[in-house]
Amino acid sequence: MSRIGRGWAILCVVWRYGLDVLLLQSLSSPGLQRLGRLLALGRRIDAPRSERLRRALEDLGPIFVKLGQVLSTRRDLLAPDIAHELAKLQDRVPPFSSEVAVAAIEQALGKPLSEIFVSFEHTPVASASIAQVHFAVLRDRQGRERDVAVKVLRPGMLNAIDKDLGLMHLMADIVGSLSADGRRLKPREVVAEFDKYLHDELDLIREASSAAQLRRNMAGLDLVLIPEMLWDHCTTNVLVMERMHGVPISQVQRLRDAGVDIQKLARDGVSLFFTQVFRDGFFHADMHPGNIQVSLDPQTFGRYISLDFGIVGTLTEVDKEYLAQNFVAFFRRDYKRVAELHIESGWVPAATRVDELEAAVRAVCEPYFDRPLKEISLGLVLMRLFQTSRRFHVEIQPQLVLLQKTLLNVEGLGRDLDPDLDLWATAKPFLEQWMLQQVGPQRLWSELKAQAPRYAKILPDLPLMLHTYLQQGGSDPKTHRLLEQMVHEQRRTRRFLRALVYVLGGFALGSLGMQLIWHLHW
Repeated sequence: MSRIGRGWAILCVVWRYGLDVLLLQSLSSPGLQRLGRLLALGRRIDAPRSERLRRALEDLGPIFVKLGQVLSTRRDLLAPDIAHELAKLQDRVPPFSSEVAVAAIEQALGKPLSEIFVSFEHTPVASASIAQVHFAVLRDRQGRERDVAVKVLRPGMLNAIDKDLGLMHLMADIVGSLSADGRRLKPREVVAEFDKYLHDELDLIREASSAAQLRRNMAGLDLVLIPEMLWDHCTTNVLVMERMHGVPISQVQRLRDAGVDIQKLARDGVSLFFTQVFRDGFFHADMHPGNIQVSLDPQTFGRYISLDFGIVGTLTEVDKEYLAQNFVAFFRRDYKRVAELHIESGWVPAATRVDELEAAVRAVCEPYFDRPLKEISLGLVLMRLFQTSRRFHVEIQPQLVLLQKTLLNVEGLGRDLDPDLDLWATAKPFLEQWMLQQVGPQRLWSELKAQAPRYAKILPDLPLMLHTYLQQGGSDPKTHRLLEQMVHEQRRTRRFLRALVYVLGGFALGSLGMQLIWHLHW
């Protein structure tokens, strides 16, 4: 289908579900709202807006379904009812021909199928919008046989994606130009983020690399199994990995009948998540039930099995430092400090009044501090925090959006397994230890040791540098750069010392705010 034909098909779906009316009536411009009411005349638009949007995306095909899935994580931009409905979107795509899959594998690996695999199951075990998976038996270099899973990209995906993305960019420009409300939704930024996300998923070498990193990070924890990537048989459009044998996490009764400790499984899921996020800063960001299994093998009984590594999240040291200071502020119910941190980080406009943001955060968080932990609905708290963030034009960082999405996945999995799961009590020992490492004496000492060579190099020259700088009136570029470097290092040290004071004060007061420490980044 040509781009013009595809554009016409999209407009027909938009008209059928009344999305044009939905958009115009959601804007603040009286003229555009009147236009929306005019367009609604004579059309039956009975279903709720969120349902109409979900059904429209499903009709538009797999690329738009994926867009809806991505949008469902941006609850800082969407109304709660729409975000909740979009979260129901699932890839429901029929498999493509096994002959096409075999041809793609043979072309990518440069050999006939019979020279690579002892056997190959032509019926795929899983099919999604981007790729499908077949089971096979591989003959390795030593002549040994091993069970593998073969992931193959759908043919022609790049062209189809680029066509739809071109139209999405055009629609984003139109929406962004309609009004200030349209610009607030950041359509251009959202589509650009989606563009990157889709193209990342189309590179299976990237996915294999992410899986290999997670496998190394998780080695020795006895919490999760991650398939080995067989690099001799991996290309950008074909991925061959160790086949994992497990029971889907959704089959709780089957796991219980097999003797799996379900409550321990729920606690292990929380520990796994916090370890990946806070110890490694590198986490599996697509932990929905379809990607999680449990091993029943006697040697690895009761461990998680993670699959599908197309989406991973990362946190920098700056992210972690910012998280740590927010954690301690929440420990102490120091909402003013939380507000200041949001302004210092640039997440809210510099002109934002600290006292107003402080009051808004307090109104969201304070009602939950004295309630039993298991009665706290993370989803409800997040909804209120997102509503607050929209009021103050909070800039939600992409890496923390993935963090929020994954936390919701983990909480949902944990409560499906154990409705009485105490999420924060489970995470508390780990988080306390992590905080001491991040901003406590251990971290301060390690930072001082790490920076010692730099200080040792700069300090002997400091008197001469100052003398030269003063003599030349600050005009020597080299001396100026070195002094700026010293000031930068001094500021870093001061931040760590301030965080250390916060941590010691926070632990002295106990853990009266532990259940809400996670919500800092909203």
